[in-house]
Amino acid sequence: MKLAYFVHPHLGGTYTLYKHLRMGLTAYDIDVHWVALGTGNPGTSVPGGSDVEPGFVVHLQPSDSEAESAARLIGALEEHGFDGVFINVLADRLQMNVAGYLPARMLRIIIVHNITPGTYAAARAIRDNVHATVGVSERCRRDLVQRFGFSPEWTVAIPNAVDTAAFRRVERTPKPTDRTRLLFLGRIEDAPKGVFWLPAIMDRLPESISLTVAGDGPDLARLTERLARHAARVRFTGAVDGEEVPALAAAHDILIVPSRFEGFGFSIIEGMAAGCVPVVSRISGVTDMIVEDGASGFLFPVGDWAEAARRIEELHRRPMTLARMSLNARRRAESGFDIETMSAAYHSLIERLHREGPTLPPALPIDAWSVPAGLRAGFRTYLPRPVKNWLRVVKERI
Repeated sequence: MKLAYFVHPHLGGTYTLYKHLRMGLTAYDIDVHWVALGTGNPGTSVPGGSDVEPGFVVHLQPSDSEAESAARLIGALEEHGFDGVFINVLADRLQMNVAGYLPARMLRIIIVHNITPGTYAAARAIRDNVHATVGVSERCRRDLVQRFGFSPEWTVAIPNAVDTAAFRRVERTPKPTDRTRLLFLGRIEDAPKGVFWLPAIMDRLPESISLTVAGDGPDLARLTERLARHAARVRFTGAVDGEEVPALAAAHDILIVPSRFEGFGFSIIEGMAAGCVPVVSRISGVTDMIVEDGASGFLFPVGDWAEAARRIEELHRRPMTLARMSLNARRRAESGFDIETMSAAYHSLIERLHREGPTLPPALPIDAWSVPAGLRAGFRTYLPRPVKNWLRVVKERI
């Protein structure tokens, strides 16, 4: 069986999921290839140095209409003999909307990576043209079924995974006796990740606690300015290739994740797999399904940076607690977030779809191409960022 996974190689969670799916589903004779739109050479490298896994770019023409581009994509899928597709919600509008125009024989599975209203609206727009929906957390699944009419039978939660073997090959760097090493790992963007709370957290921590900020994003320059008063104990690494993450996490003691919202929290599992103790915003159905509060890490209310700082300092002053939680975090990551467990769940879903999957409406003709409202910008797009950030905090705390 040959499946396409819509993504362009990059440093990020959707491409990491592709690599892990390709690795894991091979054991079930399912061959997964990435497929992207645009221009470029599939033989190039992923930013950061990793070799690109098998895949290709569907080359579009500047003069193409969206319908013509969709026709090129469908033609390429048929030419290369694909039996189905994985569609990442909100990754690309055309690739999402093409679900309703694919040949009837093609299996269609959408993957929902986030819990934002825009993500859910986009998923709802193509709900009736896919065979199954995967939420990367229980929160995603619950919201889609309870609030957006998704089928309970064909909407499943399959958590993302990490390559735990890669983390086992790296030994932890022993904690210095006189200081604690704090790590932020992820996209430097305040709206989802709450990075502008990091300076307030550092204000409350003793000088013996240092911070490494690993990642890149649109708010990096402003975060650098806001952390300038702590420059002596803050280090910025820039973007980090996936292959470098195990050693990076193993060289730190505590992972701070002050996110306003997460669909899953991939960096949390990465940190835990390396024995880095997570101190994480409590996001219902997401982070509280990963971190066992008080056992494998700490959870704090979204936006409560004072509580986050208190928990970090508690771990700093209690090295035995930190050591115990480090072991628990590693065990937790290895017990349910490994590639084998994730791949087995995807394989089980695919097998079930082949046996008894739902019948979809007939494929729409390309000349009737139209974009539903859920795939277009909505009202919330135009809300000022401070208003959206406030709403997100209130929503999660309630």
